[in-house]
Amino acid sequence: MVVKKRLKNSRYITGFDGLRAIGVIGVILYHLMPYTFTGGYLGVPIFMVVSGYLITDLLVQEWEQNQWINLKSFYVRRVKRLYPGLITMLFATGAYITLFKREMLHQLNQIIVTNLLYIYNWWQIGHGQSYFDRFANSESPFTHLWTLSIEGQFYLVWPFVIVALIVGVKNKRRIAQLLLGLSVISAIWMAILYQPNADPSRLYYGTDTRVFSILMGAAMAFIWPSTALKQKIVLKQRLVLDGIGVVSVVALVWLMVKLNAESSLTYRGGLFLFSGLACILVAVVAHPGADGNRLLTNPVFSWLGKRSYGIYLYQFPVMIFFEGLFRNVADHPILYPVIEVIVIFGLTELSYRFIEQPLAHYHYQQLWSQMKQFMQRPHWNHVVGRIVGLTLVFLVGLIGVFQAPFQPAPDTHRSALAININQNQKANQKRKAALMDKAQAQNKIEKAKEPASNKTEKNAAGTVQSQPHNQVLEKYGLDQATLQQAQNVSVTAIGDSVLLDGSQALQKIFPNMLVDAAVGRQLYQSIQIIKDYNQKQALSDRILVSLGTNGAFTQDQMAQFMTAIGPKRKVYWLNVFVPTRPWQNDVNQTLKSAAKRYPNLTIIDWHAKAAKHNNWFYQDQVHPNPAGVNEYAAIIAKAMLAK
Repeated sequence: MVVKKRLKNSRYITGFDGLRAIGVIGVILYHLMPYTFTGGYLGVPIFMVVSGYLITDLLVQEWEQNQWINLKSFYVRRVKRLYPGLITMLFATGAYITLFKREMLHQLNQIIVTNLLYIYNWWQIGHGQSYFDRFANSESPFTHLWTLSIEGQFYLVWPFVIVALIVGVKNKRRIAQLLLGLSVISAIWMAILYQPNADPSRLYYGTDTRVFSILMGAAMAFIWPSTALKQKIVLKQRLVLDGIGVVSVVALVWLMVKLNAESSLTYRGGLFLFSGLACILVAVVAHPGADGNRLLTNPVFSWLGKRSYGIYLYQFPVMIFFEGLFRNVADHPILYPVIEVIVIFGLTELSYRFIEQPLAHYHYQQLWSQMKQFMQRPHWNHVVGRIVGLTLVFLVGLIGVFQAPFQPAPDTHRSALAININQNQKANQKRKAALMDKAQAQNKIEKAKEPASNKTEKNAAGTVQSQPHNQVLEKYGLDQATLQQAQNVSVTAIGDSVLLDGSQALQKIFPNMLVDAAVGRQLYQSIQIIKDYNQKQALSDRILVSLGTNGAFTQDQMAQFMTAIGPKRKVYWLNVFVPTRPWQNDVNQTLKSAAKRYPNLTIIDWHAKAAKHNNWFYQDQVHPNPAGVNEYAAIIAKAMLAK
């Protein structure tokens, strides 16, 4: 049997726990309040840079000391460190889904298998999973695990890469240059693949487009090995290092506040820049002569850093399931996140104490003999209780895994809401071409001297008595003058699934309304749509907007959208009623502020009306049901046709 030699001069850098703490705090805040802490997702590149540096540093140390790398020992350590927590989280989450959230069973078997094989990020890409469109995609509690797959892939191949580089290239500086060159190629590839106004999830998940963070850390390990750094350095060198560390921290924090995950800058150099700054900070913290390590070492950061893996594992399941139980999330923007954090930390502590740490140091060769001993002399203790409890969780989760292939997708035609949305989408597609042609023709006709609105009102008044229109809608507060007026009004409506849900009801009132709506649509995706309609001369003078259900938007995105529409058109924008999501209030506040800046913008207060009528909605409390869509359409009509 080969005995692994202890690495000489190897040291535990406590400041890295501080870096992990900063990273996990950012990620937690981003997932809890993504439109308040817009750059919190940048905690992930910190993890990647630290992993790249540490793993490479240890492998190079082992090679230099022993002239070989004990692959078996390396992989056993990784498996014992990572798999107990991951397997427990996967099957515990699967057990909860099996018992309480069966609509999430679809594809559970594939999700668990691909996570255990560390290829889940590519499975997400292949299945069109969006990282940003949480609401429309029935929110998977596993979405965040993409980064663990990338790191798992890194651990699998990296020892072989290190040996190949050391043997083939030899010179450490050249190896570092090669790794940095590959990281630049990865970042350029991300920039090339980026498409404005499209969901960037492919870039966010891809190993090829995210590996530059790991490669930067790995390159640093070759030119800044922890064992070669001097404990004592002159004051000037120390001050320089500390100054670099301070500047990098300030820059990192600024980016974590400002860099939006859906902006073009993020994918065209922003993530690369952040990773570079994180790499510089790693170098400062790793140096024993600087003060970075000491400043990032404290009990709070130590606790968070050591448990960062568990915190990362359990955060999303807790958030998704908590928000599924407590539907009035928007009404408690502080209390509920605090409760969620307490639950996450509690589960993490249990996992750390009773699963991750014990199994990371457990000698599995003893397992068979201990089982035999227990069978010969059964006795109940905390270890047996723990095993029995985990076994039950595993079995319930396994039941869900076996049931998953027979569970239909949550967005199939079985639900009344999905039926309505699918039917409306097909109907809109059929009407779209004809309405576009009509809008183009109308825009090319020279307008009469009398304002169109006055002519419409006169025509409507003249036909109220002789040709009453859709009298059923009168019970929703629409008089015949308004209904007649709406017959001749041209409207371009841009929106998400809420608009799609209500589109048929709206088109009964506004037969000339062109509806362009899609499930999961967000504002940044709609800017180009407006530009395309404008270019085709198919954009009406009245614009109806129903966006914000799936996430908040920035003032800059709002400005781009309104600029694309132009100042002469009237814009009617529904604020949102999404009580189950934390961004509801952010969206409505942004719209309220925007109304003061844009004279042609009118906000339709859908939220105030909807909040008083729970009976207007399907079970999700967001999309209007058959009764609610008529109220929805009537509120819009009254606002758009108000004198």
